[in-house]
Amino acid sequence: MILHTVNKSPYSSQCLSDCLPRVAPGDAVLLIEDGVYGINCAVSLSMTPVNETILRLRETQVRFYVLREDIKARGLDDHLKGSLFKPVDYEGFVDLVGNADKVLSWY
Repeated sequence: MILHTVNKSPYSSQCLSDCLPRVAPGDAVLLIEDGVYGINCAVSLSMTPVNETILRLRETQVRFYVLREDIKARGLDDHLKGSLFKPVDYEGFVDLVGNADKVLSWY
């Protein structure tokens, strides 16, 4: 399993858009730092290529996570409701890294 970490906002960077096509079934995606703004892509009412890719990947056993501390720091707690991203704390982040065969950072 490859853990893909994305730390840039999808509103200012192509990191999430570049990452998603390279995610394989069984991989995990973790949004950290400003990358947590990517949860808005998964709950947006309008379908975009990023939304469609996230929904398609969910059907292939790709897991999506978001760092809880970064969500709280940016006041996005309410955005987690209805999101496809599971919040994890720092301990969960360490567990994801420890269970991954490889970690790819998108920045």
